[in-house]
Amino acid sequence: MLFHSVYGLRPAVEEAAERLREAGHVVHVPDLYGGRVVDDVAEGRAIMEEIGRDELLSRAAKASAPHSEEGLVYAGFSLGAALAQTVGLADEKAKGLLLIHGTSDLTEDAETELPVQLHVADPDLYEPSDWLNSWYLEMRRAGADVEIFRYQGAGHLFTDSGLPDFDAHYAEQAWAIALDFLEEVG
Repeated sequence: MLFHSVYGLRPAVEEAAERLREAGHVVHVPDLYGGRVVDDVAEGRAIMEEIGRDELLSRAAKASAPHSEEGLVYAGFSLGAALAQTVGLADEKAKGLLLIHGTSDLTEDAETELPVQLHVADPDLYEPSDWLNSWYLEMRRAGADVEIFRYQGAGHLFTDSGLPDFDAHYAEQAWAIALDFLEEVG
């Protein structure tokens, strides 16, 4: 299950899904914004706020529910990674979390043995080091097997070829590592 960023279901998300499919994975890519796609983060945030976090979580859970029996790996970009983490941790049949450019809060009673892989820019305006260090410790306390890959000097959405943050070198590096992770978790 692959969730898009605050920008909506951009071509880069479809390209990522296709890359994963070519590697032999079944990929579901829901459109949580109902067809709206933007090129500006402020416009994306406006859509996100209009829809609301609870509704976005509901949409993500509803999109995942028909496929949950398959034992999903939940993945996403930035906002989509936060949604993937939240929905994935609630799915008892989840196989793993692949978080690209984002994380989310954990509940105090969170428990999981999921393998988790995070790819994030370093530094990252939206995922500061103090937050990531705390997030890592909380995930480990919850029982997750966590790996964090930091990309020095990359922009926040460095895997999105249609945005100024794009970094071809780091994107290829992240995808190679992510594909190995997906191969391991099935």
